[in-house]
Parts: sequence; C-alpha cells; structure tokens
Amino acid sequence: MSRLALALLSFAVALAHAAAPGPAAPMLKAGVFEPPRGAPDFSLQGTDGRELKMSRHRGKIVLLAFGYSSCQAVCPTTLATFAEARRRLGAAASNVQVIYVTVDPERDDVAHLKSYLGNFDNTFIGGTGTADQLSVVRKDYGISAQKIAAGDSYSYSHSSFTYLIDRAGKIRALMPYGHSPQDYVHDLTLLLAE
Repeated sequence: MSRLALALLSFAVALAHAAAPGPAAPMLKAGVFEPPRGAPDFSLQGTDGRELKMSRHRGKIVLLAFGYSSCQAVCPTTLATFAEARRRLGAAASNVQVIYVTVDPERDDVAHLKSYLGNFDNTFIGGTGTADQLSVVRKDYGISAQKIAAGDSYSYSHSSFTYLIDRAGKIRALMPYGHSPQDYVHDLTLLLAE
C-alpha cells in the first residue's frame, strides 16, 4: 500500500472515530426544560425567620414544591421523599435547598408551617403570605390550587410536581409526583456536578 493510501486510510479512520458519538451524557429523570428559564422571584414570609426569595438561594440547587400541612397523602409523601433524598446525598445535601410554598395561608402561618416541615427535615424552608401574594406565586409557576369544602372543614386539590432549579436560578426540570428518592438523588447529583 502506498504511503499516500495509508495516510488517507489513517485519516479516514481518525475522522470516523472523531465523528462517532461518544457516550451519551446522563439524562435527568425529571422532565427537562429546554431551554432552561429563569425561576420567577417572589417575596414571602419564610419559616426560617427571613424573607423568602428564590434569589436568596442562588448557588444551591432548589427543590420547589407547593402544598399544605393538612394534606393527608401527597404532601407528606413528597416531603418524606425529599428528606430521604437529602439523607442519601450525604454531605452534598448542604448544597440542596427544599422550598415548600403553602397553598393554605389560613392554616399555614409561619410557626405552624415550620413545625410541620421540621417533622421531615429541619433544613426545609416553608413560605407563606397573604392569599393574594400566594396566588401570584402560583400563577408565576403554573400551579393550580382549588379549595374543596368538606363538612365544616376543607382540603385542597393542587399541583403536585416539583421544580428542580439550578445554582444559577434556572428552572431545569419538573419532577412529577411519585418518583423515588433515588430518582431525586440521580438528578440532584447531575445538577450538583455542573
């Protein structure tokens, strides 16, 4: 084989190898926002005694969820999932902030919401405010919440997905209700590695 033919063959092999797809980048388990969009900022009363603003948590990965302390099934399951995911992350959990915004300002004042969240993880921060303030936040995040009368009490039917927000304050993904702690660990690990 001539030197030219050998050089061309070597070049063709190198080109084919360079063009071949490498290992695929790991994918998030949650539904990805492409392109990511900025997480709308808000100002609520935080259960940590400070003003709760999304912008305050830049530099951390945020799990943002909506619910209420009197919820009987979905909310406690979601919060227990978050707590278990943070436990499994070990030291890396210090770079993850759970923010839980109530849809029930009548019952979820700061003290009550703080006590409720503390049953799951003392690092969780709850947000509450007036009905109007919370309505604006829900609208900005596409959250539905409908009050349902039940005798002399009431419950809420509300959106049950979780936003995953990166360190730069961009909404990267939306995790539907029912995913395991391991799915959260998987996605959080990828976002923390960026």
